[in-house]
Amino acid sequence: MSKVLVINAHPLTGLESKSLKAAEVFLDTYKEKNPSDEIITINLFEDGVPEIDKDVLTGWEALRTGTEFTALTPEQQGKITGFNASTDQFLAADKVVIINALWNLNIPTRLKAWFDTVNVAGKTFRYTVDGPRPLTSGKKAMHIQSAGGMYGGQDFASQYVKGILNFVGVADVTKIEIEGIDHHPEQKDEILNAGLAAAKEAALNF
Repeated sequence: MSKVLVINAHPLTGLESKSLKAAEVFLDTYKEKNPSDEIITINLFEDGVPEIDKDVLTGWEALRTGTEFTALTPEQQGKITGFNASTDQFLAADKVVIINALWNLNIPTRLKAWFDTVNVAGKTFRYTVDGPRPLTSGKKAMHIQSAGGMYGGQDFASQYVKGILNFVGVADVTKIEIEGIDHHPEQKDEILNAGLAAAKEAALNF
């Protein structure tokens, strides 16, 4: 049995979002094939994730210099606890599914905040004399993203998602993309149906 962590970084639903529509097809197919797997879904626009802010930075510095955790402010304790819980959740997962739209050539800011909890020195990577080295291995990731234009995986968002996951040791990263509907609205149904078919096929091999 695998633990699957689903990160939903879109504020809409499958009725309005092509990314989420593809994700629904992917997850429905995946559950049919893997009924015993544990699937945990985090909606970043509802559940949230602590951002690195003044409370987190000053709390980390206090801990680094020997302050007891219980001596931190309630705000520092709450945010650092939430941050660490997100990191541990990622570490416990065997597979990760990331769902987002391409906004202004990049990922939503809340997804960036989540990735900050994934890219943590001493937990998911470490510094060595030869440079940083990953501390995770064996995980698989699926990135589901829609975009109005056509980028072929070369947009900043796709490169960032793959780059960070590779950096912490997730070498197996697959992308499901639905691209070009805004550029070619006359091909909307064809493009969307092709993306949904790709999502279903990808789920069978994930």
